Parts: sequence; structure tokens; C-alpha cells
Amino acid sequence: MTDVRPLGSADDASRIELRALVVSDAPELRRIRAAPEVSRWWGPPEDDFPFGDEDEVTRLTIEVDDAVAGMVQFGEEVDPKYRHASIDLFLDPALHGRGIGTEVVRRVVRQLIDERGHHRIAIDPAADNAAAIRAYEKVGFGPVGVMRRYERDVDGPGWHDGLLMELLA
Repeated sequence: MTDVRPLGSADDASRIELRALVVSDAPELRRIRAAPEVSRWWGPPEDDFPFGDEDEVTRLTIEVDDAVAGMVQFGEEVDPKYRHASIDLFLDPALHGRGIGTEVVRRVVRQLIDERGHHRIAIDPAADNAAAIRAYEKVGFGPVGVMRRYERDVDGPGWHDGLLMELLA
């Protein structure tokens, strides 16, 4: 996938498609998730990934130029008193830094607000994942606060901080 051009215009964004996962996506999604640049944040794929490890989220395959490029998922709190949604995603490292993650998050946010009626969207990258934080800021997410010792480190017994970010409709 190294021949993919950076996104520079609205026409380029048309090269990105979000669609329902299908069984044939699993090997490529597992390969991408196992890449060191992705597993650093997500951990290695579980045995039943991407179909059995988290039933409470909606997952979509990210395609770029008709090739599997990653996955985006969202969860929804439907209780009217606390209604909101959250997003998470990963991309093939060969596509990092090209605006694809920003465009994917922008599309999912639009769907969650315009079609699913959410007024608040949350995302929680590791506090030291500067590239992800920049991408989310470009969509309009702002920091809420640092969640200390939020998530177990993938490669050890320690913990790392998370940055809670939100976007309000």
C-alpha cells in the first residue's frame, strides 16, 4: 500500500470507503493490528478478532483504493440521560500521516451526529500518541482531561495515561 498518495482534496477523500466487516477482511485486519506501530496502542489481536472480541461495538472496515486499510469502531450509550458515542480506529502503518484517519473520524462523527442522533462523541487516545491526538483535533475534538494510569501497557506490567477528548455537536 505504499503507493497511496496523500489526501489533498475532496476528490482524494473519495478513495476512502467505510463498509461492514466481512469474513475475508479478517486476515488483513489481523496483519495490520499485529504491526508494531498498531499493536503498540491496541495490543496483539485476540484469537477471535475482529468478530468475537467486542460485541458491543459497531465495526467498519476502512478501504483505501479498494484495499483493506484498517478498522474503525464506535460504541453507543443509548440511555437518554447519558446518550453519547465513542470512536476508536487503526490504520495500516504504510498509510499513517496521509490524512486518512482524520477523514475516517470525520465521516464517523457525521454519521453518529446526523444519522444516529448523538450530541457528544468521545475518543481516548494514549496521552503520548501525538499523531492520533493531532488527527482528532483536526476533526474538532478537544481535550477534556488526562486519565492517569488509564490503560495497561501492551509490553509490560505498567500503566500509561489516556487523554479524554470530546466533540460536541
